[in-house]
Amino acid sequence: MLKSFVLLRVTRTQDGVFGVLMQGSKPFAVTLEPEDKDNQKGISCIPEGLYYCEPWASPKFGRTYEVLNVPNRDKILIHSGNLEEHTKGCILIGESFGELSGKTAILDSRKGQEEFLLKAGGSQIMLTIIWAFK
Repeated sequence: MLKSFVLLRVTRTQDGVFGVLMQGSKPFAVTLEPEDKDNQKGISCIPEGLYYCEPWASPKFGRTYEVLNVPNRDKILIHSGNLEEHTKGCILIGESFGELSGKTAILDSRKGQEEFLLKAGGSQIMLTIIWAFK
């Protein structure tokens, strides 16, 4: 049985799209994505929807997950990072919201990534991405 996660996007600011990552109804991490720019490669968050994700060994980020079947996009990863400029179209994961270099950020990203990897268990998962509001 696939493990299921929900990324609930809770706000958008000039510093990106911020969300909460949940397993079932239990939140355990925060996320940061780039602004919505019509799903443009490398600069936009991906559309709301249901996505399969597979473990991925990234040369840059190590163990992570790739979000599959995003229309007209590939190599979208869930990885550590703190600021929107670190996303390159990917989903960043961390433990808390905060501020870095005068920008809204996510903090303790490596710890958040480790927690996510542990919960995902190294097998394919299902990720639902939704907005808390439109």
